[in-house]
Amino acid sequence: MLLTYKVPTEPSKLRVAIWRRIRSLGAVYLQSGLCVLPGRSEHQRQMRMVQSDIEQAGGEAMIFETQAMDAKQQELVVGRFKQDRDQDYEEFLDKCEDYKGEIAKEFLADHYTFAEVKENDEDLKKLKGWLDRIKALDFFGAPARATAEQQLAECEVLLENYANEVFEREQSGKGLPNKPAAAKRTATKAGAGENTQAAKSVPRKRAGKAS
Repeated sequence: MLLTYKVPTEPSKLRVAIWRRIRSLGAVYLQSGLCVLPGRSEHQRQMRMVQSDIEQAGGEAMIFETQAMDAKQQELVVGRFKQDRDQDYEEFLDKCEDYKGEIAKEFLADHYTFAEVKENDEDLKKLKGWLDRIKALDFFGAPARATAEQQLAECEVLLENYANEVFEREQSGKGLPNKPAAAKRTATKAGAGENTQAAKSVPRKRAGKAS
């Protein structure tokens, strides 16, 4: 399915809004104002809504059902779809690496808390939702899809391992707050109060400004 359209040059935010709307459907631009989508029923409905928005904004839009002249032309168009989705998957894979790196740092720092489990669980849900949205627009199975699914699975395993460690430490008491350290802070605070009067008689040095 092919959409060709023209919109007024001003305001520019209208042109950007239309472009973003079309791109969010997973459409591929063959050139400015000319884009294609697979001829599915939901795409027909969505394209007609875009067409209506363009016309209401004072532009022109036409929708055609089209077919490639040969297999080579078809593959060129399909390749464009796959290329766009691979770019989305690459962004997703970068975030997966960041996610795994954050949990790895918790292991290295010997930092095991349920609060951290909750935070990482929320981040994992965001990754899952993001991947689902990419896959919904991956009409022809881009090459990087399998890698993205594998990396998400690795993130899930890593979080499960971390959560299990937090659980085991809480059960054994290793995950409880450091009471001696807490007591030391309390004692220090109390001592500071007791020495307030003495401190008044001691000249204070002005702290230098941090560079």
